[in-house]
Parts: sequence; structure tokens; C-alpha cells
Amino acid sequence: MSPRRHHRRPDAARTFDEAQVRRGVEGVQRWSDGQWAVRTIPGGSATKVYRCPGCDQEIAAGVAHVVAWPADGLGGAEDRRHWHTGCWRARDRRTPNIQRSRSAPRYG
Repeated sequence: MSPRRHHRRPDAARTFDEAQVRRGVEGVQRWSDGQWAVRTIPGGSATKVYRCPGCDQEIAAGVAHVVAWPADGLGGAEDRRHWHTGCWRARDRRTPNIQRSRSAPRYG
């Protein structure tokens, strides 16, 4: 007896067009600082380099990441931020990344 194979039936509700795949999947998430519209950007469709506000490191072109903006939509495109996926998930557990010059004291 051979093992059973699971064959998924085509489902019209689960099909995505090419533009939807490039834009990524969008949803609303509730965090301690409010509600955020969040879109997951697949790696192949990321064409620019962004700076993650969570770790202040670059998100290279072609790397999957998250775009988030206030869910109320009042700020517009200037409020969108591109985050590493891990940085976005850990944002409640992290302190803000403070920019210091090389000669500034670290503590005090």
C-alpha cells in the first residue's frame, strides 16, 4: 500500500495576481502604541535599500521585510517604515536605537 498524497483543490479565493504578490500581504496589527497597517514584502519584489528603524541597519534589495504605517492612514506615505521582520516582531521588547557620535560617552 502506498502512502496517501494530499492534493489541494484549486480555490478561486486563494489565487493572487502578479501585482498582489509583488505588493505583499496586508493586515492590521494592534501593538502597545496603536494599530498598524502591516504589509509583508516578499524577497524577490524588494528592489530598493531601506534602513530599519528597529536596528538602524540596512535592509538590502531582495530581502524580505515588513512595511508598517499607522492604521488610521492620516500620515500618508511619509509615515511608512520598512522593518526587518525580526525587528518588527521584537519592537515591544527593544529600546529605541539612539544615534551617537563615535566620541560621545556611552553611559551617563
